[in-house]
Amino acid sequence: MHTDKGFTTKFALLLVLLIALAGCGGDGRGGDDASSGDTAATTSAGGGELSGRIESDGSSTVGPYASAAAEQFQEQEPGVQVTVGVSGTGGGFERFCRGETDLSNASRAIKDEEAAICKEQGIDFVEFQIANDALTLVVNTENDWAQCFTVEQLATIWGPTSKVSNWNEVDPSFPDQELSLYGPGTDSGTFDYFTDEINGEEGASRSDYAASEDDNTIVTGVSGEKGGLGYFGFSYFEENQDTLKAVEIDGGDGCVAPSVESVQDGTYTPLARPLFIYAKKESFERPEVEAFVKYILDNESSIAESAQFVPLTDEQLQKARTDYETAVQEAGA
Repeated sequence: MHTDKGFTTKFALLLVLLIALAGCGGDGRGGDDASSGDTAATTSAGGGELSGRIESDGSSTVGPYASAAAEQFQEQEPGVQVTVGVSGTGGGFERFCRGETDLSNASRAIKDEEAAICKEQGIDFVEFQIANDALTLVVNTENDWAQCFTVEQLATIWGPTSKVSNWNEVDPSFPDQELSLYGPGTDSGTFDYFTDEINGEEGASRSDYAASEDDNTIVTGVSGEKGGLGYFGFSYFEENQDTLKAVEIDGGDGCVAPSVESVQDGTYTPLARPLFIYAKKESFERPEVEAFVKYILDNESSIAESAQFVPLTDEQLQKARTDYETAVQEAGA
């Protein structure tokens, strides 16, 4: 009797174990896919079931946003690896149109000639506005004279024929202080946007300034020189406001400081701008890419705030979501 009872107990325990194991493997979510050995994709857009690699590159301005989105998404989908390069908007589009990346981060809209190259290479894409930005002029914290710039003053400083080298050449009330200029390189969408809005022609700029695609280099330069002046995206000022001062801009209706409110209400002119992510249409055939873009749009406001960007307006977000649904439908057609 003792042996039979022990056998019965062991059998019962074994039966419970088998039932538990069966329950773990049969959750009703893609069991056939799991048994087929296909680990590259599943049908769910959340819950840690996806895997694969998503390549993105482009704007150093959009870089912090894309990195924040990638980190948050990977917490939900640890099987997906999202890489974020910062070769500049122009450099990002070059890689994108060669078919090397799934997503291209941009601080300006794609140019006609860039779109033509993509078309020649068979790259169809979708444009998503993912945030807003305030292109920000910054000076050294010891600068107590430059509180606001007019567009004309900025053109005097940054125009392609400018030889201004002292602050008192910008305004006679400014001190006799050497002017040291820092800004983005020519591959940057920030450079393109700034020169177009301030100098009236994209790419028209003086070249005798310290140029870098790394915005942190601009931070270091301006914060290290009393007469320093530079420009970049709002998030880099937000991250470094203890060591830099933002200058207000007078676009014709008075001086306005860069802020979330002034960008969204349209008063920060002419340096408020949209930020974009471009996605290859064919990449939407891969569940991990579809899920990542959906995650960005579903969490756009929190991502923007965590990366210190200006969130989309309701109208902008609705357009982005409509474009997403269209891309998904076309990919599944």
